[in-house]
Amino acid sequence: QVQLVESGGGLVQAGGSLRLSCAASGSIFSITFMGWYRQAPGKQRELVATITSGGSTNYADSVKGRFTISRDNAKNTLYLQMNSLKPEDTAVYYCTAFRAGKNYWGQGTQVTVSS
Repeated sequence: QVQLVESGGGLVQAGGSLRLSCAASGSIFSITFMGWYRQAPGKQRELVATITSGGSTNYADSVKGRFTISRDNAKNTLYLQMNSLKPEDTAVYYCTAFRAGKNYWGQGTQVTVSS
């Protein structure tokens, strides 16, 4: 089992920045990739960014150049640095980890961007 706990969400004005964190615990060895997804009200959950165990990253087109995903293996923590935030970035952001054929999810953290 893998436990994921997100933090760092909040209310920010358009153009501002936030950094989300996701602390992983439990059976974290052999996690092949981690990532961030988001879900806005009335919409499906969508990919934001992923990072593999080797450090390769992938971003949704809507966040390229504004968001940066990173991981600190020593702290077992995943980050999402979000800059130049837009009202359309408003959503609940979820951390995910893939290990041994299973996806694990955190409880989510709310990000609200005001115009």
